[in-house]
Amino acid sequence: MNLFTEGEPIRDTRAPEGPIEERWDKRRFGGKLVNPANRRKLSVIVVGTGLAGGSAAATLGELGYQVKSFCYQDSPRRAHSIAAQGGINAAKNYRNDGDSIQRLFYDTVKGGDYRSRESNVYRLAQVSVEIIDQCVAQGVPFAREYGGLLDTRSFGGVQVSRTFYARGQTGQQLLLGAYQALERQVAAGTVEMFTRHEMLELIIVDGAARGIVARDMVTGEIETHTADAVVLASGGYGNVFFLSTNAKGCNVTATWRAHRKGALFANPCYTQIHPTCIPQSGDHQSKLTLMSESLRNDGRVWVPKKAADKGVDPREIPEDERDYYLERIYPSFGNLVPRDIASRAAKNVCDEGRGVGPGGLGVYLDFADAIQRLGRKAVADKYGNLFEMYERITGEDPFEVPMRIYPAVHYTMGGLWVDYDLQSTVPGLFVVGEANFSDHGANRLGASALMQGLADGYFVLPNTISDYLAKGPFPKVGDDHEAVVEARESVTGRIERLLSIDGDRTPDSFHRELGALMWEYCGMERTDEGLRKAIDRIRELREEFWTRVKVPGENEELNQALEKAGRIADFFELAELMCVDALHRAESCGGHFRAESQTPDGEALRDDEHFAYVAAWEYTGEAPVLHKENLEYENVKMVQRSYK
Repeated sequence: MNLFTEGEPIRDTRAPEGPIEERWDKRRFGGKLVNPANRRKLSVIVVGTGLAGGSAAATLGELGYQVKSFCYQDSPRRAHSIAAQGGINAAKNYRNDGDSIQRLFYDTVKGGDYRSRESNVYRLAQVSVEIIDQCVAQGVPFAREYGGLLDTRSFGGVQVSRTFYARGQTGQQLLLGAYQALERQVAAGTVEMFTRHEMLELIIVDGAARGIVARDMVTGEIETHTADAVVLASGGYGNVFFLSTNAKGCNVTATWRAHRKGALFANPCYTQIHPTCIPQSGDHQSKLTLMSESLRNDGRVWVPKKAADKGVDPREIPEDERDYYLERIYPSFGNLVPRDIASRAAKNVCDEGRGVGPGGLGVYLDFADAIQRLGRKAVADKYGNLFEMYERITGEDPFEVPMRIYPAVHYTMGGLWVDYDLQSTVPGLFVVGEANFSDHGANRLGASALMQGLADGYFVLPNTISDYLAKGPFPKVGDDHEAVVEARESVTGRIERLLSIDGDRTPDSFHRELGALMWEYCGMERTDEGLRKAIDRIRELREEFWTRVKVPGENEELNQALEKAGRIADFFELAELMCVDALHRAESCGGHFRAESQTPDGEALRDDEHFAYVAAWEYTGEAPVLHKENLEYENVKMVQRSYK
């Protein structure tokens, strides 16, 4: 049986021709507008209230559209964007250190290992400068220098300081800014908020997205909501690995339901393994904790030179017996290499037997030099909340003992395929933030997720969705429409099936086993043999799930086991597609590392002749269909990436 078939190529037809610097202005001018009086007659559903969804709903409401906003949390401000720590990139060049829109564009394309779309990335760099002004106007308390100017710091994969930050809680402060903008529109009556609601199906009428089916997570009521367009801002799918830095509720269901209804899913195998996370301490854990990449500005990464010293107190290991391996291997970037490179380097030294801590799965992140150079107070001012978090979790004080860190799943560059307008292959379905694939290629640079989320929500989507909505007014869709009834019945049928199995295994036990399988065979290193083994086992496990899962209780109540079971069922299907995508892409690029495709010194080896394309997958219910979008570089030369 073929794992997949190949279909017609796909291309983005929305990006204008001409110089890349002019394309965004051309698109905005060329798109149709909706006058203010007509906006009140048009409705939009936004699923998700993180940075992308919260800013999109707030901005669309401010423009006068009638917006319905959905989140599964008890408050929009509990979206997972709130957990982001280190900062947000913008090409402001306040430091006068050589930064520019062109450099941010180049760094992002290179960081993504030349697997992103030029037009989208350049627009992101252009819009980045507007985001900071927007957030400062909202009152976001960015860190400032002594003279009162906004402060910046460096992140991985760059040689300038372009990352704006609010101590180690930048995501929280940015989300509160978007949240207050959203709540202002709720109070004004342009946005209707639905908390504790989970999207379980997309409603498609005459080929276009016209609404969603959602479950009230408190009462279990199945509701249908219709609109003129639907925006998905539901985040990434890193929790397919079970252990990740994502909140436990993060899931793929909203985007996967859209994929099953015709939206192509692009590059699912591109997952980001973050190099600085607190190592796993045992099998009891259900999630992992991020330690911000910003720590690599002042912390130095090392392991003992001798494997025999891995159990010795690090403070007793002399300087000349330490291997600062990132500084040794990558002298130009040192500890601030991109995430995929830092993660693989950590794995390599641990595989050599020099890893520290339980199971030898850890490396040191040492602040002794920074404390000596800057003073304890200066380090505490920058990273105090991160140090406190680390001490609470591990019982060790980073001011006294080096941190122990190890890579963990953090972000997903893959997502639903979108064009330059952020519209998927389903007309009327727009996808923003981490839920789409568009900007980061095979590896996202640090501090660029917050940049993309706010760029999409505040500046890009509001300008592009109007071109679609200008086709209105759209015919009203009632609850009795056959497409609405069919979508609703498919949801209730699925819930009834899950509740009726009454097996002997919990949803979590299946999720944990699936996650271990994905980490082993589709994690930091992938092979042909391992991926084929994973696909076979995922299929077996999925069949077992549908005969052995036990979901106690009933639908008409708060039922977290039911929520988990539905999400895990979608994770099984996604996991298989991720492995198929990783198997077909027989090259290494960014976060996708195929052991068969590496340079003599162990770096990722791209194959531009055969794989310089976006892999956009179509759901068929059987073997998926691959549609290729060829990547053409006119403004950046494709070369083998080097950070040495």
